[in-house]
Amino acid sequence: MTLLLRMLVRDWRGGELGVLLGALVLAVTMISGISGFAAALKSALRQESHSFLAADLVVRDARPLPADWLDEASARGMDSAQTLNFTSMLYGGDDGMVLASVKAVSEAYPLRGALRLSDTPYGDLREHRGAPPRGSVWIEPRLFALLELKVGDSVGIGEAEFIVAAAIRGEPDRAGGFLGVGPRVMLNSADIPATQVVQPGSRVSYRHLYAGEPEAAEAFGLWLEEAIEPGQRLQSVETSQPAVGRALARAERFLLLAGSLAVILASVAVGLAARRYAERHQNYVALLKSLGADSTRVKRLYAATLALSWLISLLLGWLLAWVLQVAALQSFAEQLTVMPSLVQPRPYFIGAVTALVCVGVFAWPSLGRLTDISPLRVLRSDMPLHDTREPRDYVLGLLAVVLLMWWYSADLQLTLIVLSGLVAVTVVGGLVALSLLRGGRALGMQAGSVWRLALASLQRHGLGNALQLVVFAVAIMLLLLLGLLRTSLLEGWQQQLPAGAPNHFLLNLAPDELGSVSTLLDDRQVERERLYPMLRGRLMGVAGEALPIEPEEEDAPSQREVNFTWSAELPDGNELVEGDWWQSGELAAVSVEAEFAQRYGMALGDQVDIRIGAAEFTVTVTSLRSLDWESFKPNFFMVFPPGLLESYPVTYMTSFYLPPEQKSLLNDLLRQHPTATVLEIDAIMAQLRSTLGQVSAAIELVLGLVLLAGILVLIAGVQATSDSRLRESALLRALGAGRAHILGGVAIEFLTLGVMSGLLAITAAEGAFWALQRFVLELPYTPTPALWFPTLAGAAALIGGLGLWNCRRVVSVAPAEVLRDA
Repeated sequence: MTLLLRMLVRDWRGGELGVLLGALVLAVTMISGISGFAAALKSALRQESHSFLAADLVVRDARPLPADWLDEASARGMDSAQTLNFTSMLYGGDDGMVLASVKAVSEAYPLRGALRLSDTPYGDLREHRGAPPRGSVWIEPRLFALLELKVGDSVGIGEAEFIVAAAIRGEPDRAGGFLGVGPRVMLNSADIPATQVVQPGSRVSYRHLYAGEPEAAEAFGLWLEEAIEPGQRLQSVETSQPAVGRALARAERFLLLAGSLAVILASVAVGLAARRYAERHQNYVALLKSLGADSTRVKRLYAATLALSWLISLLLGWLLAWVLQVAALQSFAEQLTVMPSLVQPRPYFIGAVTALVCVGVFAWPSLGRLTDISPLRVLRSDMPLHDTREPRDYVLGLLAVVLLMWWYSADLQLTLIVLSGLVAVTVVGGLVALSLLRGGRALGMQAGSVWRLALASLQRHGLGNALQLVVFAVAIMLLLLLGLLRTSLLEGWQQQLPAGAPNHFLLNLAPDELGSVSTLLDDRQVERERLYPMLRGRLMGVAGEALPIEPEEEDAPSQREVNFTWSAELPDGNELVEGDWWQSGELAAVSVEAEFAQRYGMALGDQVDIRIGAAEFTVTVTSLRSLDWESFKPNFFMVFPPGLLESYPVTYMTSFYLPPEQKSLLNDLLRQHPTATVLEIDAIMAQLRSTLGQVSAAIELVLGLVLLAGILVLIAGVQATSDSRLRESALLRALGAGRAHILGGVAIEFLTLGVMSGLLAITAAEGAFWALQRFVLELPYTPTPALWFPTLAGAAALIGGLGLWNCRRVVSVAPAEVLRDA
């Protein structure tokens, strides 16, 4: 124990232990910090995204839902609430009336998120949780102008009178749907019987809302999946808001990938630090053995050193990881309404296991083989350094990284894609590096003195430089890959919600209203889509086979109501993927959205049976289309040619963008066209933008943490051969070489390594980027040649600068001191 403590103190003072201990602390901090932050942030974002439902889980049906489900939820520790949605006329003012979207809620509503109310139509906002008081309603601001109301006035719904108590400015689950059109009126569900509006056969949407701890919600969700019947629908964020669900899923994969790359970077850093530590201890071990220490005692000594280093790094790493998580989450304090708990043991356990694997797989092989050092090194200091690593160590290290990444990410596909890129960089990079470095001999003979010095050094450290080049290339590749993925995700989300995207739908326009509506919108310079005819029909059969009335299992094909339209031209935002658009005069045809066709087993040339009212007819599938359902433009599963449906009753619809300062236009529009309905989705889009903004900020921060880890690995890579370079440079200086001559040679040497590693990193990163985009994130791949030159220049500048900074001692310290220390 005395010898161990003396060696630790000496190594700490000499800076040798600090390198290894710093790498282990870095490993624990990166893994525990990033995984803890990612887990906490994911939990917070998940909770916030649930505000799109006002709950964790929602069950919806056109019939009253079983009351015993509420009892089951309570028994499982879940909170519950109920809502009722329907359209009804709202009466107020001097015989005024407006078709409104009525929502009756129970006292516990909302379970997630909050309502936004104001005491005047556009007054100061306040958050509220709970239903309106009995006998009162909350109404949207534009209803005050439409019906000339003020707070305290009376309005009527069916047979009941209510007092207007506040203006409702926002609700967490106003997710739209053509049933919930028109300005919102909210009342207490206990007041529904008094209205006598809801009768048998009424078109009503019943909803049960549930919320609880993640584990309880997941288990209850599985129970509900077994309990729901045909016609009932279980909703989650992923199903009700697919844009948010996909954004969160991709962000989670990105965070997992970032944490997995942190595992690799930590392993590389520890391996490099352990190798340097072992090289510096070869003379010390030779001295111990010459004084009588046997191999067993030496091995125990270094095993105890690693064990103590692991324990110290664990405590320091956990502390720094906690500080890192607190600081990172505090930076999101303004964006997050829900601050997650940091008391999560899994990230710290992952950090401990990672550090243990790093010690056992990446550090111990180098230190364990110090027992092979000959005692003759005490008398012959000119003996070459003993190679403390063997090929099997690299195989074992690769296997350890694979298992760690797989365990951490729980995604074998992601692990294999990243590891494939790493193996390609390692194998190809090593071969290319050796070839280029050996090929530089002839060039070095013809170069000037500084270049000759640099190329000679590259030749002299051939294997070491090849290893350094691979390490640099791996680090740069991982950082570049993470940057490419981050850019791809953010650009995809920005394209998903571009500025000026339609934020209102206008429905139920009669044919004779089209001219005045178009004039009103165009006179106010409102950006709008074209007006589409729309009528309701029923899909009855496909390819001569009748569809079942009810689905045989969930999501199975069955008869269903579909919105139809007709168009002489391919609708905006649609692309033909198969078949041809119809010619003028073609009637018995239909163009089907590709995914809808796949679900129902439709193919080109199939006969499709349609019913509209009491009329039935058959059409032929002549084309399949792809479209973006998240574009907020009018989209239809089935489009027919002009002339086929024009004899049926039809209404028209469109979508348009309305900035906040032009909201008063809606009042003018509804006064002139009281039977029209407006679906306002601007609040939904603002909420979606807020969630995507939080996810984007999280990705930026995690990317910054991994970038810092990558730079530290580059520093460790530069330091791996710093001792021998310092001795050689000191010897050259003692023989009369000037400061500029030596620094120029070092700069050229590291600049060359930087450019070569940059080339390898770019090639591997593009390949891995293609695979991850296509198979993991399910996004289109686009090459990024604009980043190639900046990456090369950045790699050369960074590695060249680190090399110069690390070797600065040779021109600032007397050569005799450097050689004496050696």
